[in-house]
Parts: sequence; C-alpha cells; structure tokens
Amino acid sequence: MAAVAKPTPIKKSQIISELANKLEISKKDVNLFLETFVDLAYKETKKNGAFIIPGVGKLVLKRTKKRKGRNPATGQEIEIPAKTVVKFSLFKACKEAIVPPKK
Repeated sequence: MAAVAKPTPIKKSQIISELANKLEISKKDVNLFLETFVDLAYKETKKNGAFIIPGVGKLVLKRTKKRKGRNPATGQEIEIPAKTVVKFSLFKACKEAIVPPKK
C-alpha cells in the first residue's frame, strides 16, 4: 500500500505570490505589508495584551498562576512558576468557515 503524502502548509513566498496576483501589486509591496502587519501584531499584543486579526482571531497575553506539578521521570512534586504566555483564539466565523458545524 502506497503512503499518502501529507499536505504541506502554504509557504510565505506562496502567500506573497497569491496576494500580489489577486491585488495586482508587486510582491515587494505585499512582503512589506506582511512584515509590517506581523510587527504591529507583536508590538500591540505586548503593549495592550491583545491583537485582533479581523475575520480570523485574536492574539492574547495570558498570565498563568504558579502551581504544583510532578516530574514525570522521578514522580517528585515540583513547583511550576507563574509565567506569561501568548495564546491565539479563533473566531467562531473562522472555525465554521473551515469546518462547518454538524447539523
């Protein structure tokens, strides 16, 4: 039985080409836009704790509490320190556009 090829995600260069063709602008301008957009997302998430990508989802900074855990190798109880993490939540419309709800 032949192995089924796993689909690969679209690469940045392919995104740039698609957008440049669709919008009829240069790849250089699309690349500049994407880099600026990503920088803005990082900066605003760090500054305000959240960044919304319209129609897709939201980047959010979350603070976790310190908690107790277990070392899987030894079973010894350990203290896991509090930390700040970045989460991404998809909007309902995005989820439903990709995987329609069952009826």
